[in-house]
Amino acid sequence: MPHIHIDYSPNLEVRLDIAALCRALRDAAVETGVLPLAGIRVRATACGHVVIADGNPDHAFIDISLRLRAGRSPEDKARATAHVFAAAEAFCADALASSSLMLSFEMRDIDPDLSPKTSSIRRYLGETA
Repeated sequence: MPHIHIDYSPNLEVRLDIAALCRALRDAAVETGVLPLAGIRVRATACGHVVIADGNPDHAFIDISLRLRAGRSPEDKARATAHVFAAAEAFCADALASSSLMLSFEMRDIDPDLSPKTSSIRRYLGETA
């Protein structure tokens, strides 16, 4: 049940296709083999009020948070972190090369005892999920 949440500065919307970034991160998560398609949720939120570094309005940021239920090995989580972050870096490469952009990523576990879930989505995804 990985949740991928992207917070970003709104000035990025002219530099990057945010919907395509969501798809790229979803695809990278699936490629890890440890984050199941049926549980992946990706969302992006433009932050309406931001101050970055010295306040220059040309600065931009993307902060990616991936939350998942506990149970994966530290090695699997490290490998997944590296893979998803590499996909984000590749997607943002042109913007990183041509403008002031801060890109960050964090993966963290969700305590399953404190996070009840239910879902019917697997019935609608077919055999591959």
